[in-house]
Amino acid sequence: MAAPTDPTPGSRDRVPGPRRSTVRSGLDPDGPRPPRRLAVVGRLTLVLLLLVAAVATVVIVSQRNQFGRQDAGAEEIPALEIEPAPVQLGTVAQPDALAPPALTQLPGTAPAPAAGGRPTLASWASGIAGRVDVPARALQAYGVADLAVKNEQPDCNLSWVTIAGLARIESNHGRYRGARIADDGKVTPPIVGVPLDGTGGNRTIGDSDGGVLDGDTSLDRAVGPLQFIPSTWAKWRSDGNGDGVADPNNIDDAALAAGRYLCAGGRDLATGPGWRAAVLSYNNSDEYGRRVYAAADSYAKASQA
Repeated sequence: MAAPTDPTPGSRDRVPGPRRSTVRSGLDPDGPRPPRRLAVVGRLTLVLLLLVAAVATVVIVSQRNQFGRQDAGAEEIPALEIEPAPVQLGTVAQPDALAPPALTQLPGTAPAPAAGGRPTLASWASGIAGRVDVPARALQAYGVADLAVKNEQPDCNLSWVTIAGLARIESNHGRYRGARIADDGKVTPPIVGVPLDGTGGNRTIGDSDGGVLDGDTSLDRAVGPLQFIPSTWAKWRSDGNGDGVADPNNIDDAALAAGRYLCAGGRDLATGPGWRAAVLSYNNSDEYGRRVYAAADSYAKASQA
């Protein structure tokens, strides 16, 4: 910090007055002045710090638009809570996890106790919920989707951990901003994303559902625990619990629809290219994919602990 100057010309030739404290500046007012070069360096440093702060602000705003609501703090955006895995997408396949028990059951019916002491889907979910930090009710939905899609498209090799990884990034398993999953799978309050207006790396998507799902009659917004765009939901809508209604705000329905969507086009998630293509069809961003992989891999490892 440069020493203060007296605006009066020739002031340095006057008889000096009482000495002022130099505790704050660390300078003797009657001592040598700091070199002019130091002052210039100080200004440049300040400018650089301001530029860094501005860039950081732009990045945070962009991430909020891409991964969460614009009025959410960074600490509230589920995607930003997960560090991207240090992997190259396309070279890593779907992580191996503890599979849900292969029980015969119809959607919407509670699984009956298995003969011979075999686990039920509910006991499987409850048994690993604490280890993976995922609500047991959400795990049941992912497990049903895993079993249903394996039955429909066995060559896809879908595992519940990929759906769980997506759900962690999209809504923290239906827990975003205090939302909860009811016993029937309904997530309340509904989780609605930002307007897709072309900012923050998003595409511009005009209203496709008259605001029925997202409450916006101008632009589309992603909805539910798996954040389906209304037009995508219209194509992949699924009834995961057999209640006769396909609702993107229901964890059972959303999980099954996500599983079917991931397996579209004959993808094989047991291969690196297949897994990458599946996840990036959700959000065409390698950073996004590496965050999903980090979450899915952590669930896979914890489920087998």
